[in-house]
Amino acid sequence: MLIGSELLAKVKELGDVSKSELVRGCGYVSTKKDGSERLNFTAFYEALLEAKGVSLGEGGGAAKAGRKLSYVATVQGNGNLLVGKAYTALLDLHPGDEFEIKLGRKQIRLVPAGSVDEE
Repeated sequence: MLIGSELLAKVKELGDVSKSELVRGCGYVSTKKDGSERLNFTAFYEALLEAKGVSLGEGGGAAKAGRKLSYVATVQGNGNLLVGKAYTALLDLHPGDEFEIKLGRKQIRLVPAGSVDEE
């Protein structure tokens, strides 16, 4: 993925192409679990703004303006434990990402599937 002046130069070089081709041409592509490609538009536009000197601030705008993450989750009435979008955005998680649930004494750990758990 291109950043900074290299990104700006590539955007200028590609000229009048579709948004998808622009994102793809600058390397903002990842592969989904099913093998198809995912164009990372958000990461591309954030890098483009950064390259142009516009700072989005720490955390990339994952939380609502003026609201800080509490890092506390509450079990809902139906028994579900919800991890909000702001947290998944901070970790660059996407729909379909899988985790192993590790239960400890009074704790739950989510470990990305296929990774090594470093207790």
